[in-house]
Amino acid sequence: MFLENFKLLLRLLWRPASAMSQILDQGSLLFASLAVLAVSLFLQSSLRQVIQQVPVAIQHPQPFETDQGEPNIPVVSVRPRWSFAFYSPLLVLAVVYVPGTLLVTSLIGRLGGFGVVFQRDYSSLLTCTSMAWAAVNLPLALLAMAVPPPVLAAVAALAYLYFAVLMFFAVRTVLGTENGVTAAAIGLSVIPLAASVFFWAPLRLILSYLASPFFLFYAFYYLRGEFTNIGSGLRSRQSFHRMLETSAVNPHDAEAQYQLGLVYQQRRQYPEAIQRFKNAVAINQAETDAHFQLGRIAREQGRLKDALTHFQTVLDQDEKHNLSEILREIGATYLAARQYEDARRELAEYIERRPYDAEGLYYYGHALENLNRTDEAREAYARSIESARTAPQYRRRYTARWSRLAQKQLRKLGRKS
Repeated sequence: MFLENFKLLLRLLWRPASAMSQILDQGSLLFASLAVLAVSLFLQSSLRQVIQQVPVAIQHPQPFETDQGEPNIPVVSVRPRWSFAFYSPLLVLAVVYVPGTLLVTSLIGRLGGFGVVFQRDYSSLLTCTSMAWAAVNLPLALLAMAVPPPVLAAVAALAYLYFAVLMFFAVRTVLGTENGVTAAAIGLSVIPLAASVFFWAPLRLILSYLASPFFLFYAFYYLRGEFTNIGSGLRSRQSFHRMLETSAVNPHDAEAQYQLGLVYQQRRQYPEAIQRFKNAVAINQAETDAHFQLGRIAREQGRLKDALTHFQTVLDQDEKHNLSEILREIGATYLAARQYEDARRELAEYIERRPYDAEGLYYYGHALENLNRTDEAREAYARSIESARTAPQYRRRYTARWSRLAQKQLRKLGRKS
């Protein structure tokens, strides 16, 4: 298991998206934690050697001379103020950075209550984050023994920029957020780190007590149930994925292929998702859900003709599929193809069936706007905003986006009038 996890760690350096997905399916929180500790200890040792090789000149107005008449400048060795204990990176990741990233992402992406998000995704994101930190710092520790300090500083800047890239894939894979939300969350996740730097002195004292073997022993003894629950989110994900993979071995189980496709789609790994959905359709042509998801992916990728082909198959099999959302998807596809009258026709029928869907109302307003039916477009946008505002709490994550877009279009129409 450790060898496989080490391969995944190295794979992060050249195939981050697929590596993050595999870490989510096969990764070990124990290995990730030990990797951070080992790389941190290695990095600390390498940096100590670098510091010992860099003398610091004591400033004098003039260099003094030795008894032999040769100028001499005294040097002293210094200990850098940013030195760290080898366990500090793991504790900062576990106590500050990962919870802070989850909080920021849940607020921006409207993922629901932070407690629910934390319990479900903390162990998964901590595993991915720890693997990412170890992956970028391992080459840095190796280079520290071979390159001069100025070069090492430049490489370190690039390494931590790549760490941000890895965190983008980690958050998108674990939480399934859109690219814009993910990028914003990664950018704002520096706020908890900045706060930890500001409060580093008291925080370091607290962390040193937390790292005490005696404290850890008693904490584990009395709170072992809670510690066990920390990894439950990751274990649940991995158990579910293994069950699906096992079921997919059956050449007649289209449902297992479809469910695996949904997993990859949620992680935005579209090539894998498309293959799983196609497998489901090959097993059972009447697998309407798979056709529906293939159409949605094709529309997102701009393959509008393929999207309409899949959606027409869904419509032929069940015109009210997924609470008539098939009509909304067809309308959105026509909208992307600039076939505005066709889009209006499909969306009008959808709105008649589901008059309070914020997304459908936004698309309907957009179609009307492009047909120069401005007053009707304003009414549709206003209804979209109202539907999003009055949606149940658990739906706010999905409806907020359409409310923002509808408000933007209303302001645009207001400037034109």
